[in-house]
Amino acid sequence: MTEVPRKPITVPDILARKREGVPVVMVTSYDATMTRLIDACDVDIVLVGDSLGMVVQGHAHTLEVELDDVVYHARCVRRALRHAHLCADMPFMSYQVSVEQALTNAGQLIRKGGAASVKIEGGESVAPAIAKIVAAGIPVMGHLGLTPQSVHAFGGFKVQARDEAAADKLRREAKLLEQIGCFALVLEGIPATLAREVSQSLSIPTIGIGAGVGCDGQVLVIHDLLGLDDGFQPKFVKRFAELAAPIRSAVSDYAREVRAREFPGVEHSFGPGRSAAPAPAPAPGVLPTENEEPPAEPRRRAGYGPG
Repeated sequence: MTEVPRKPITVPDILARKREGVPVVMVTSYDATMTRLIDACDVDIVLVGDSLGMVVQGHAHTLEVELDDVVYHARCVRRALRHAHLCADMPFMSYQVSVEQALTNAGQLIRKGGAASVKIEGGESVAPAIAKIVAAGIPVMGHLGLTPQSVHAFGGFKVQARDEAAADKLRREAKLLEQIGCFALVLEGIPATLAREVSQSLSIPTIGIGAGVGCDGQVLVIHDLLGLDDGFQPKFVKRFAELAAPIRSAVSDYAREVRAREFPGVEHSFGPGRSAAPAPAPAPGVLPTENEEPPAEPRRRAGYGPG
C-alpha cells in the first residue's frame, strides 16, 4: 500500500485545529538533523525560538540573540522541513524600535529565513507593530505571560498574572492580539485556571508552556523534551526521554576505543585500491559509445570524515 504524502501545515490548518478541538503540537528545533526526526512525527509547528540563545549558544537568557542568528537557524530547519509549519521568533530589539523596523525584520525572517510565520512577545506596547506585519501578509503568533525577553523587568523567570490586576491585563491583551490578527497565542508561565479561561474566550488557538492542560496546544523546547540537560528540569517540563546519560556513555565508549586502538576496526577502514564500478550492460540492440564512462558513485556522508 502506497503511503499518502502529508501536506505542509498552513495557518488555516492551525486555526482549524481550534474549531475541531484538536490540540496543536509545537516543538522547537534549530538544525536540520533534529528537524528531520521531528518532522517524521505528528508535529504541527516547529518553532525556531530565541531559546537558541540558551540551549545552543549557552547564554543565561535570550537577550543576546541577534536577528541573523534566527535567520541562520531558520534556514537550517527549513532545508529539512517537509510537513510542519515553520515559525520563527523575532528576537529582542528586532521589533521594539519602530513599526517600520518590525516589518522589515519580520520580512527578513520570511524571505531569508524561510519561515512561514513569526512570533512576537508582548501585548499593547507591540500591537501597532503586529498589526503592520499582519497587514503586510505575514502571519504572526503572539506571546503573553512569562515573556522571556522581559526577564529583567520580571526579576527572573517567574510565573506571571497571579494577581487580579495582572490577570485582567492579560485577558485584555489576549483579546487585543486576536483582534489585530494574530493566528495563535503562546501563553507561558501563568496559572492554569487563567490560561483555560483565556483559551475559551478566544477564537484563535492558545499554545501553552507552563500554563496547564486547558490551552489549545502545547510547546516544549526539544532539549527539555528529550532530557538533554539533566541539570535542568523546571516544574512545567516533562522529559519524554532521558538522553543525556546515553550520549555521555556513547562518547565515553568512543574515547575509550580510540585510546585502546579498537576503533576504527577493519570493517571501518579502506584498502589501498578502489575498483571502478562495472559499466551497466547496454540495452539489447544498443552499442556502447567509444568513451562511455561508468556511472559515478553517489557521494556518501559517512566514512570520509566530518566535512
